[in-house]
Amino acid sequence: MDTLSRRWARLEPHTTVFGPDDHRPRPAVLLFHGCGGLRDHLPKYAAAAQAAGWRAFIVDSYAPRGWSRTFAMATVCTGLLLRGHERAGDVLAALDGVSRRRDVDPSKIALAGWSHGGWGIMEAMSSERLPGMLGLVDPGDVPLEGVLASYLAYPYVGVAALNRMRPWRHCPKTLAVIARSDHLTSVRNAERVHAMIRDCGAEVETWIADGTHSFDEPMTAPPMRYHPELAEEAVRRFAALLEDVAVAPQAAAGSTATDARIELAT
Repeated sequence: MDTLSRRWARLEPHTTVFGPDDHRPRPAVLLFHGCGGLRDHLPKYAAAAQAAGWRAFIVDSYAPRGWSRTFAMATVCTGLLLRGHERAGDVLAALDGVSRRRDVDPSKIALAGWSHGGWGIMEAMSSERLPGMLGLVDPGDVPLEGVLASYLAYPYVGVAALNRMRPWRHCPKTLAVIARSDHLTSVRNAERVHAMIRDCGAEVETWIADGTHSFDEPMTAPPMRYHPELAEEAVRRFAALLEDVAVAPQAAAGSTATDARIELAT
């Protein structure tokens, strides 16, 4: 079983960083992919965060485990491996690791998850985080107070998400994206789950996008279909959420943005 630091040591080399090319402590958003792994749409969200003066960290949960996309599709997407409570360990470890960086303001953090990634975030927010839970020795050692927002893009809230109605223990402002034609859940079920989050005291905005699951991912794998206009609107709403919860420092004149592995300042 990992500690937070050991889990982050595994995730860190497979995390991609976007942000202004400076060392100022900035708000940061952590992005967690769906069960299909890293896809082309996540850098678009990271670039939007970067444009707003935030740092963005795209966390790959599969490369540290030696899993290919094909393997993940056959195991994670079918619920055989890495269910939401286990993925929550990655969320907490990444939150702990990123919050310790000198170029990140630990009081201004957002978490963003797509499908399976959203499931992991919801488990991280609702778990008791006792020693040994979520695959971690010390899950309770990372504070959640700095998490100001969560972006949940068609999070998995189907039958395998046994804890989907468990109240959150930390309640940041949340934008919940529901796909009207999501084959993994009904709109009614998703709204019920998000209403539970609202009841814990969080400000929750729900957007019912008139598309399928993964509508913002440039691919077609029926019943999922890419919808470019909705994808553009999703990125806009994501960026607006970040700007609503924290104002980032302006980039220095003449500075350039970065898109690099996490080998930057740690």
